[in-house]
Amino acid sequence: MSAEASRTARVALIATLAIQIFTSLAATAPAVLAPVLAADLGITPKWIGVFVGLVYAGAMLSSLACGGFIARFGAIRVSQVCVLLCAAGTATVALLPATAVGLLVAAAFVIGIGYGPITPASSAVLVHTTPPTQMALTFSIKQTGVPAGMALGGAVLPALALGLGWRGALLAVAALGALVALAAQPIRHTLDAHRERARTVSLRGVVEPLRLVLTTRSLREMSLVGLAFAAVQVCLTSFLVSFLHDALEWTLIASGLALTCATVGAVIGRIAWGVVADRLLSPVRTLVLIGLLASASGLLLAAATAAWPAWLILPLAAIYGGMAIGWNGVQLAELARRAPPGMTGAVTGASGFVTFAGVVAGPVVFAALAGAFASYRVGFLLAAAVSGVAAAGLLIGSRGVQAPENLWK
Repeated sequence: MSAEASRTARVALIATLAIQIFTSLAATAPAVLAPVLAADLGITPKWIGVFVGLVYAGAMLSSLACGGFIARFGAIRVSQVCVLLCAAGTATVALLPATAVGLLVAAAFVIGIGYGPITPASSAVLVHTTPPTQMALTFSIKQTGVPAGMALGGAVLPALALGLGWRGALLAVAALGALVALAAQPIRHTLDAHRERARTVSLRGVVEPLRLVLTTRSLREMSLVGLAFAAVQVCLTSFLVSFLHDALEWTLIASGLALTCATVGAVIGRIAWGVVADRLLSPVRTLVLIGLLASASGLLLAAATAAWPAWLILPLAAIYGGMAIGWNGVQLAELARRAPPGMTGAVTGASGFVTFAGVVAGPVVFAALAGAFASYRVGFLLAAAVSGVAAAGLLIGSRGVQAPENLWK
């Protein structure tokens, strides 16, 4: 790898990581500030749950539709527009008058539209700049931007809200988005060199990648694994605090610390699993191992009682986070390997549509079970089962799949 190519690879990773961190921050910022936001606007906290659901609904649609735009305008240009959409949606929430709460719906959807194409766009950049032997690690480092953005929001936004008010804190997030989009402009020419200027954007161009993903065994396999693992991931991050607080009688601060442990575990896990997939095991076997360990972690968490000490549960939360949230980079790198040449962005976007379905459905099913059985344990048992079944299905199904380099010959 030449010095110039190495420099380009570093620039691409730094740029896509920064963009990922910001969009994750923007997507979670209203939820982080939910208590003061809801009180000031005179709404119940359940509206924030609706807000998050609408963000992911918008992300599903834009993830599916982004392939043609990435191919024509370039992944960096699409990322810049998406960052500005997230910033605009965040600013809209900040400027909401108490009498226009309905605009929360529009703001959430705009943030979601901006959030959805970020992963497909970054995949399209990294697949051109990353050496094949470093794919899983590079994609995994980039994907640490998701928990990093969440952690940044949790650490910084409450303090900003104390000094600037919640509206000022959200406006600061929006201003940061404008700076991120502007900072990406100097590298746009280099990293968007593969764009197809004559490419047309059409409805067929939206539907075709999804058809390809659903009818191609190797792509369908990775997409269904993403759906299952994403459902478990969002259930862990959504219900861990409530489980510890309500079922194990932990304080809210201690429960939040457990979520922090899970998030830190996720960052470490994403990098570590990337190394494993590049140097020790195949990406498929790495994903199988992640699924099995996530299943075991879910079973242990479901078995936890109030008698279990914090020194046992906090490391368990970190380990579970490293498994249930640590899979994403390996899965995306393998999906990029399996995509037809020139279709990484479109295929990743269509696969993301499937994955986001797990993000939307997972918490709904978990909450329904928890309500029906009056126990969060049943939900975590189901999450453990989903991880285990996905791992077993991947192990069995992958035996007949061609090597990625032979798929499109």
